[in-house]
Amino acid sequence: MGPQSPLSSYRLLFIVFSFLISVSAAQAETLLLQAASMLDVRSGKVLSPANVLISDGKITDVNPSNTPSNVQIVELGDAMLLPGLIDMHTHITGDYFTGDDWTTAVARQTAPDWALQGVRFARDVLAVGFTTIRDLGAQPGFPDVALMRAIDAGHVAGPDIWPAGHAISITGGHCDWTGYAPNVLELGPKGGIADGVDEVMKAVRYQAKHGVRVIKVCATGGVFSFSQNAEVGAQQFSIDELSTIVTEAHKLGLKVAAHAHGTVGINAAVRAGVDSIEHGSILTEESVRLMKERGTFLVPQAYLNEFELAPDTPPATVAKNEYLKPLVVRSFKLAYEGGVNMAFGSDNGVFPHHKTALEFAALVRMGISEVDAIRMATINAAKLLGVDDRGELVAGKRADIIAVKHNPLENITAMEDVTFVMKQGVVYKQEGAGM
Repeated sequence: MGPQSPLSSYRLLFIVFSFLISVSAAQAETLLLQAASMLDVRSGKVLSPANVLISDGKITDVNPSNTPSNVQIVELGDAMLLPGLIDMHTHITGDYFTGDDWTTAVARQTAPDWALQGVRFARDVLAVGFTTIRDLGAQPGFPDVALMRAIDAGHVAGPDIWPAGHAISITGGHCDWTGYAPNVLELGPKGGIADGVDEVMKAVRYQAKHGVRVIKVCATGGVFSFSQNAEVGAQQFSIDELSTIVTEAHKLGLKVAAHAHGTVGINAAVRAGVDSIEHGSILTEESVRLMKERGTFLVPQAYLNEFELAPDTPPATVAKNEYLKPLVVRSFKLAYEGGVNMAFGSDNGVFPHHKTALEFAALVRMGISEVDAIRMATINAAKLLGVDDRGELVAGKRADIIAVKHNPLENITAMEDVTFVMKQGVVYKQEGAGM
């Protein structure tokens, strides 16, 4: 294929420009969504009917007494409206453990490969109702930051992204790319692999320099760690290193999410001031007390605890996964009954992105109420993000709105069949119209 002709370039620019104009026009016009009902996630009450007035990408009124004459009506019939969903733990540029080459892909692919894969996965999660995500650790080269910028610019469709860039890990620990020959993927602080106070400080600052919106630290080992020194629950960073990471991140206006399975590492991360514990597989009453005292969120992954690993998964990984399963259930109940703040996090990328909503039913099977599962993905998640412009269907909030066919408070699996998706006033999916 030869060089692109000037005419082809002009056509491409025209297509991109036309897309941006259409998005701006959609945000500017006044819409009225009409549906049979809507869920007030804060009170847990179902309101009927549901008439939501939208202008300039925001909700301007709910069930208004008077409707403007120039409004465009979007009729959704018997559907129930909910706020756009928020997933606080994704891997949007990766298909880590569901593809045929998941053990070697990171050594053979490049940041552009992962960013382009992310375009597809971003569309997948938006189509199932997630209008905002927090991406906790991508491959080398900041593909998640590139994807965020492309979505923000209107070049591709997808959720708002809070990217973490490179997760911060000790050398050879969980979140280091281990299992390769010497000198293959041996990264330093710029790639998130850091040892000691000076290096972790540099790692945080480097991520911030390149546009991340959250810092991810691997405080303990993990299920998919290949190295021999990455026991699933073992603490990996010292309290001084963890405290430095948190201090530097908070100085830069960034929150810190800590991957942590084991009790000692969980408690150390909480004492260091992290904003959320990801997984939290082996909690104790002391862990719950510490998290409540400091307002630390738990972001559990309930569906991941049920997900069947691929047949070619290494035996050591299978053994760690089976060891954690009963502990995860016990810890979740301890946190829920103890009143720990909890937000929704799927860990998709470990399983297919389009199945993200399976997390809701898994949460309910672990003992949480349907409305609390939905709150985890709306108002709770917004609080953990540190934003107040989304997560509820009230005047003044962003017009991030989805619709489902049935009442999820009666059957939580209704969350798996999203028929309508609007993000910031723009309709991206409507049943019968495609994505």
